[in-house]
Amino acid sequence: MNVAGQFSSFAIDGDRNSGSLPWLQVRDFFVRQWRLVAFFTALGIIVAIVYLAITPSRYTAHVDMIIDTKKTTWVQSELTSENRLVDDPAVESEIETTKSEKVASAVVRRLHLTEDPEFVDSGPGLMQRLLSLFQWAPAEKPSEDDLMRSAVSTLNANLRVTRLGRSYHEEIAYTSLDPVKAAKIANAVAQAYIDDQLEAKFGQTQRASEWLQQRIGELRQQASDAYKAVQDFKSTHNIMITAAPGSPDGKLASDVELDQLGVALAKARADTSQAKAKLDRIDGILQQRSRKADFNIPDPVVTDALSNPVITKLRQQFFDDQNKMNEWSAKYGANHTAVLNLRTDMLTIQNSIWDEISRIAESYKSEYQIARNQEEAIDRRMTEVFQKSAATRQSQVKLRELETAATSYRNIYETFLSRFTQSVQQQSFPSTEARVVTEASAPRAPSSPKVRLTLALAAVCGLMLGIICAAAREQMNRQVLTRTQLEKLLGTSCLAALPDFSKSRTLVPKSRPRNSTAFHEINEVPPFSATAEALRYIKVAIDLHPTEGKVIGMVSALPGEGKTTVATSFAAFAAKNGARILLVDADLRNPSMTRLLGHAAAPGLLNLAAGEMNFDRLVITDEKYNFDFLPASTQVKFSNSSDVLNSVVIRDMLKKARSDYDYVLVDLPPILPVVDVKAVAHLFDGFILVVEWGSTSVEEIVRAVGASPILSDHLVGAILNKTDEAVLRRFEGYSDRRYAYYNTNTRAER
Repeated sequence: MNVAGQFSSFAIDGDRNSGSLPWLQVRDFFVRQWRLVAFFTALGIIVAIVYLAITPSRYTAHVDMIIDTKKTTWVQSELTSENRLVDDPAVESEIETTKSEKVASAVVRRLHLTEDPEFVDSGPGLMQRLLSLFQWAPAEKPSEDDLMRSAVSTLNANLRVTRLGRSYHEEIAYTSLDPVKAAKIANAVAQAYIDDQLEAKFGQTQRASEWLQQRIGELRQQASDAYKAVQDFKSTHNIMITAAPGSPDGKLASDVELDQLGVALAKARADTSQAKAKLDRIDGILQQRSRKADFNIPDPVVTDALSNPVITKLRQQFFDDQNKMNEWSAKYGANHTAVLNLRTDMLTIQNSIWDEISRIAESYKSEYQIARNQEEAIDRRMTEVFQKSAATRQSQVKLRELETAATSYRNIYETFLSRFTQSVQQQSFPSTEARVVTEASAPRAPSSPKVRLTLALAAVCGLMLGIICAAAREQMNRQVLTRTQLEKLLGTSCLAALPDFSKSRTLVPKSRPRNSTAFHEINEVPPFSATAEALRYIKVAIDLHPTEGKVIGMVSALPGEGKTTVATSFAAFAAKNGARILLVDADLRNPSMTRLLGHAAAPGLLNLAAGEMNFDRLVITDEKYNFDFLPASTQVKFSNSSDVLNSVVIRDMLKKARSDYDYVLVDLPPILPVVDVKAVAHLFDGFILVVEWGSTSVEEIVRAVGASPILSDHLVGAILNKTDEAVLRRFEGYSDRRYAYYNTNTRAER
């Protein structure tokens, strides 16, 4: 059973359910492993110091160069500049050109770097000297090409050309052992790049000028021949072209007339369409005229009808008579003489309106016929002009071809002539798009090695390596080292963590001999010490067990974990507080409790199982510790101990003891070596598992608890025994104040 929720003071780590739990675990990890982490961090710093001590200082000089976006050209004998677009690939190409072997070779030749020991080998290498020593390979002097390649390779290895952000600036940096040499080489690289650009432009311009000069002569003759062909064609075909006002090119007379007829024909067709639409509209209105005597007057929606004053006056008179008729019909009746006269007048007015509309329709008919005749006349004239100008148009097509060819030759000739003039002027004024903004000067401080950065990186690397090693160390450690670890493993609470009294003497009086047993040391601890409080916790855990069990089995996975000492110490502690305690030594194969209490010669559990003596004669009352003890025989080694413990007599004895005592503590054999615990697990109300700190592995504990389902179900809790308090404090991350609370003998002394 897990009682950690009821006794949270002993399971602090297990109840950290807040959001700060990961940080607390990290803190605890560093508290446990800080020595290993600090060792690797210090080791990294020492390695960095050694590296800084043996590495020579190197200096880096910088040159800032800009790729100018303004292009200088000659236009009409004047020097002008224009902005040009320089994209990212162009800038990267300039950077690669700066790092090219051609530029590097120019720098090597200019500064005579083939004679500098920093750029060429001072002599044959070690392997070459060894081979020449055995006459396997003669020592040859390097050639000029070898020296040049070596110097260029060294120069490129120490040269760095980078672009500054997204700008057109490029930084040339060179690193050398000598600051003055670094500045000199950086400036030489920039100048060599500019010279290379100038030479490339001069050569390109010269080659272009030579080709242009040859091409201009050919184009001049072609343009002259084309112009002569145009004039000859006009004379042969009698083509007269006059320029229209405001037009740079001339047109044939027939073409001009066709253009005018086309405009007139379009206008005539538009007039015809308009007249036809008006006629159709008024014809549709006339079709609505009825010969019957009704009083509906027409409503012609045409411009002439709406603006006709006669129709407007007749409509107004019709509406007035209609209003009178309606008024008189209501007053005198529909058949009154005055009403009938008004109706006659209204019919007359209605017929007059329709007659006026018919007159308008006749005028529309006349307009439509005139527009149609005019359209047909223009169309006939246009057909005649087009047929007459067909022959001239065929000649004009050929003329246009000749004029186009002549114009093209003339434009090409003028373009090439302009380019030739610019190239000749450009040869006398070569320019480059790159220029130096800031020249390099001798650096005052070395660029490498960087002391602070090296030390920081070494410390970080050492720290990370230490953390990795510490984490690996914790993962490979399979022993139980904290109460939290034990609680998570078993799913129950850790009832106590008892110190290893064989190593710590702080709680033992100086008058006692150094070979005192741990049992006596535990029983002489102060009543308000941590050990005494742990024993109280065990007692309360047994009292609160759901089965209200009194028969408790003290078990351990392996021998030597201290279950006998813990059981005896707890029995003495509980008896000291007035409880009735029966302590039973059930480890028949190794009755260490019987020997511990000095009853090795007394009859015990085997005699009870054999029926030789009853329980009352075998039980021993310890006058010093006030508990009853049932020993095991040390004289006889009984191999089948599980049958003895599972006998009817032992079961009856435990049943009787359950009613006579407050606590019955049975020291059982270890679980893994023998099968006794599994065989008699059903006889006990609960079990307390004793685990040796830093010794018993996780796998052994899991196997022990899983050996019997009854044991795992009735497990009251576990006890972490033989702990090193200082190490446990470091692993669990508690402060010393928690433990100092128990380091006094009495509350009055606190």
